[in-house]
Amino acid sequence: MYTIPGHHHISMITKNAETNNYFYKEVLGLRRVKKTVNQDSPSMYHLFYGDLTGSAGTELSFFEMPMAGRTVRGTNAITQIGLLVPSLESLTYWKKRFEQLDVQHSEITTYAGRAALPFEDSEGLRLILLNNNDEEIPEFWAAWEDSSVEEEHRILGMGPTEITVRRLERTAKVLRDIFGYVEVAYSEEEAIYQSVAGQAFGEIVVKQLEGPSEKPGRGSIHHLAIRVRNEEELRYWDGVVKERGFDSSGVIDRFYFQSLYFRDSNGILFEIATDGPGFTKDSTIEALGTKLDLPPFLEARRAEIEAKLQPID
Repeated sequence: MYTIPGHHHISMITKNAETNNYFYKEVLGLRRVKKTVNQDSPSMYHLFYGDLTGSAGTELSFFEMPMAGRTVRGTNAITQIGLLVPSLESLTYWKKRFEQLDVQHSEITTYAGRAALPFEDSEGLRLILLNNNDEEIPEFWAAWEDSSVEEEHRILGMGPTEITVRRLERTAKVLRDIFGYVEVAYSEEEAIYQSVAGQAFGEIVVKQLEGPSEKPGRGSIHHLAIRVRNEEELRYWDGVVKERGFDSSGVIDRFYFQSLYFRDSNGILFEIATDGPGFTKDSTIEALGTKLDLPPFLEARRAEIEAKLQPID
């Protein structure tokens, strides 16, 4: 039986790609590993940030929607992104950095059993840095040496991701009973699941909250992608999802990976995505993120697409 080895990526909405690009490159020190477009709507940017090559589990991705309104927070939504940093000292470093750069943040606290520093990006997207405490991370995560952040405090990759729902047990069943996540905590208000027992890099925190559903806008999270190793595993999970009564998009070729999408009973959009072939399929490691890359089926429309995009560098 196949298992889920962790997060793949997480995708958000931004109103302004230029501002977004500055925050995630210059403030958070991530590498922009791919500048491309939404393959279903190529008039909008799709930006990916992560480690040296945009390894699975490090990728934060953003769709630019210039007409996006404000997010009205609520339930039945993915509500916070956890990012792992090496140590408790790293949290102190980041708190000072946020103060210097005027980034909205809270005090150092505890979240999901770890020392943590909540903060928001310039559009109100909720993120939280967590102490990885020198614990194991995927061996293929590779640091980007040109980061603006000091080496010993750089963001490692994705950690606990928070989902807030009206009916906790419905999402819990998907994670626990379908995908085999390990349940490490459970109460009426909150449950914690790990794709790899004892590891934070594939952790999901599910919180229960009554009330109206979130109205998405700038700074909202569109979907969470969980990781599979290859297309064979992806097709296996496509069958499982359908057998459990969920509507699946079926396998879609995203050029940099294969994936499928489905919503759980709370309306949470999950993607399942393969590790490869990765962002170096059409770029050298050195050139990642430096130009507009298009999948082959859009290449003939390059001039038209570029004419509609505002420069962000």
